[in-house]
Amino acid sequence: MLLGKIDEYGKIGWLTVTILAFWLAWPVGLMVLAYLAGSGRLRVWRAEFPAGGAWCNFGTGRQGNGRAGAWPGFKSASSGNQAFDDYREQTLRGLEEEQREFQAFLERLRKARDKAEFDAFMAERRQRPTDLDQSGSASA
Repeated sequence: MLLGKIDEYGKIGWLTVTILAFWLAWPVGLMVLAYLAGSGRLRVWRAEFPAGGAWCNFGTGRQGNGRAGAWPGFKSASSGNQAFDDYREQTLRGLEEEQREFQAFLERLRKARDKAEFDAFMAERRQRPTDLDQSGSASA
């Protein structure tokens, strides 16, 4: 009954209970944390815990899809619509290719800029007049 009421508030409710428990006495706070861990309520990547109440707002708990911004090696689950899944995969492949092309463009741009700076430096160095010291010979 009390646990169900706290579950209605979700993570905010359990966070409040945990903070209050630690404020009262640290062993009580540790017991609350142990209960949360044992009951599965600390698994933040799950949409629901075994008791069936809503626990986190992270969607359906699916893993990333291995694309940019996600963890490599994970693939997103099927949406259930084959046409959409095919479209999504095709679009993501196109975006990956575009990203590779853009990275290559940036690399060529950096090399061109570096070469232009180096060429300008060498031209300036060649045009610099040699300083003559007192004896009339060129200094290094």
